[in-house]
Amino acid sequence: MTKTSKPCVLVGITGGIAAYKTCSLVSSLHKQGYEVHVLMTKEAEQFVTPVTLQTLSANRVILDIFETCSAEVPHISLAEQADVFVIAPATANVIAKISHGMADDMLTATFLAATCEKLIVPAMNTHMLENKITQDNIEKCRKYGMHVLESAEGYLACGTTGKGRMPEPEVIEDAVLQLIHTNKYLAGKKVLITAGPTCEAIDPVRYITNHSSGKMGYALAKAARNAGAEVTLVSGKTSLDPIANVNMIYIESAKDMADAVLPLQKDMDLMILAAAVADYTPLETAEEKIHKSDGNMRLELTRTTDILKTLGENKKPGQILVGFSMETEDLIKNSKRKLASKNCDFIIANSIREEGAGFGTDTNIVTILSEDSEIELGLLSKDETAEQILRAVTGV
Repeated sequence: MTKTSKPCVLVGITGGIAAYKTCSLVSSLHKQGYEVHVLMTKEAEQFVTPVTLQTLSANRVILDIFETCSAEVPHISLAEQADVFVIAPATANVIAKISHGMADDMLTATFLAATCEKLIVPAMNTHMLENKITQDNIEKCRKYGMHVLESAEGYLACGTTGKGRMPEPEVIEDAVLQLIHTNKYLAGKKVLITAGPTCEAIDPVRYITNHSSGKMGYALAKAARNAGAEVTLVSGKTSLDPIANVNMIYIESAKDMADAVLPLQKDMDLMILAAAVADYTPLETAEEKIHKSDGNMRLELTRTTDILKTLGENKKPGQILVGFSMETEDLIKNSKRKLASKNCDFIIANSIREEGAGFGTDTNIVTILSEDSEIELGLLSKDETAEQILRAVTGV
C-alpha cells in the first residue's frame, strides 16, 4: 500500500455498544481530508456493519487477515502507512490482548505491527473497567508508550451509572489530531490566548456584551497546543467545551479579563488577544434589579482597561504580542493604526462585512498585518486560519 501525502489514521473498532459513535469519528476525519482505514473485530460487526464504515471512510474494511489475495501483507502495509492508530471503543478483552502482545486477528496483528502513535479509548461496564486486572492492563499499555483517553462518566448501556462511557467522537478526534501534529514548533514555549466576549453587569439580571462566539480564540488555543506549546486560554462566556491539555481560565467582565491576563505577561513567549473585550462598562452596577418605568433610562459608562495597550507598553524583549482588529469600515487603515498605537508585533484584521467572516461562523477571512508585511488569508476554516496565524507570527 502506497503512502499518501495525507496523514493516515487507522481506526480499530471492537465489540462494544459504543461502536456506533465511531461512525461519526470516521466520517469527520475523512471529511477533513485524512486517509482513514477501519479495522473491525468480528464482535464489532454485531453493532455496526462494514459497509457503513467503508462508505464513511471511502476505503475497504478488511476484516480477516487472510481474506486478501494481494501480494501485499495487509496488516503490515496498513501498519507502515499509519500516522495514528486509535481503538475506539476498546473493550476489556482487546486491551488485555494488546497489552500482552497478542495478534490473533486483523486488528490486533496490525496494531502490534504499527510503530506509529497509538491511542486507546476504553469503553465498558464500570466494574469491568475498575477491575484490577483491567487497570493493570491499561497501565501496561501506557508503559509501552500508548496513549489512553480517560473514559467518561454517565449512564451505561448495561443500565448502571458510572465511569466507562466512551467519550464523544469530537473528544476522541481532538486527541487524535494532537497526535497527528508531529511538528512541535512551539515546544517549550508558553502561549497566552484570550477568547470570547466579556459581560458588563448593569444589575443582577442584565449585562452589556457582544456577539463573539470565542471560536477563533479556541481554534488558536488548539493549534498552539498541537504545536507543542504550554497554552493558557482566558475565556469569556461561550458555549464551547473546555480544551483538553490547555490551562482554562474563565472570566466574565473586562476587569476580570485584565486581572487574569496582565499578571501572566511576564511568563509568556507569545500572547494572542482574540477576545472581544468591552471598551466600556457601567460606572455603577445596581445591587438589585432595576425595574422599568415610564420614559428612557440613562446608563453612564466608563472606560475599561485597555489590555492590549497595557501589554504593549510592558512587552519584554523577545515577546510576541498579537492583537485582533474587527472593523466595519477602512479595515486595513484602522488596523494599521491600532498596530502602532498598541505597540503590537502583529494585528489580525478581521472584517464583519465579508460573507464567511465575523462572529459565530466556522470560517474566517483575515489579513495578518505587521510593521513591514501584509498577508491576506482567503476564506478558510477557523482551524486553518489559526494554523496560518501561528506560523506567520512565529516565522515558521
